[in-house]
Amino acid sequence: MSDDRRDELASALATARERVADAERAAGRTEGDVTLLVVTKFFPASDVEHLIDLGVREFGESREPEAGRKIAQVRADRPDVVFDADMIGRLQRKKARSISRWAKRVHSVDSLDLVEALGGAAQRSLDDGERTDPLGVLLQVSLDGDPERGGLVEADLRGVAERVAAHSGALRLDGLMVIAPLETDPEEAMAQAAGIRERFVADHPGARELSAGMSGDLEQAIAHGSTCVRVGTAIMGARPLLSP
Repeated sequence: MSDDRRDELASALATARERVADAERAAGRTEGDVTLLVVTKFFPASDVEHLIDLGVREFGESREPEAGRKIAQVRADRPDVVFDADMIGRLQRKKARSISRWAKRVHSVDSLDLVEALGGAAQRSLDDGERTDPLGVLLQVSLDGDPERGGLVEADLRGVAERVAAHSGALRLDGLMVIAPLETDPEEAMAQAAGIRERFVADHPGARELSAGMSGDLEQAIAHGSTCVRVGTAIMGARPLLSP
């Protein structure tokens, strides 16, 4: 069964990589310009290890403490392999400390309170030797202004970015993250995101990352400047009935 699963992942991963490469070419971008972040939430550590064998080094998780346990297991099993894991889902402040131990970057920062929690947690992790680099931060942008979906409206980005900068050394402002609203045409949503990003980078030239696009809309996201697409279902398949 393990060999079957590896073959299944290999085929789906190859297809996803081809989609990304095709989208890069169609947009006139350099091949390899876009990071394919494989979203492994709900799936076991064995799947992550299969993907490592297939050359994947960038993973996305969104459930804690499942993510922390999984990543610790893979790092113990594969101490010879360096890989990164990002926190991509909505985050409770009380979990900032545990996430600061394993995450390279948090994609879903959308409040001043969360910035303060992450800044303190990342500094403690640095002080305790649990990490060696600042925790990357992407500010989640709301494209529809719906607070239930999370994210900041464009007018609020400046103030939150300033608080990230106040934690320089513990946090690093990397850029923005967006999720296209379900009821919005992906082309329109990604064009809107590109405009917000252009204005944001004018004030924060070092924060050029744009995490945008998932299994269903990665082509539109890449066409509008995404630097990271978050792909789960198209590679991993349907969510398991029983999560690990």
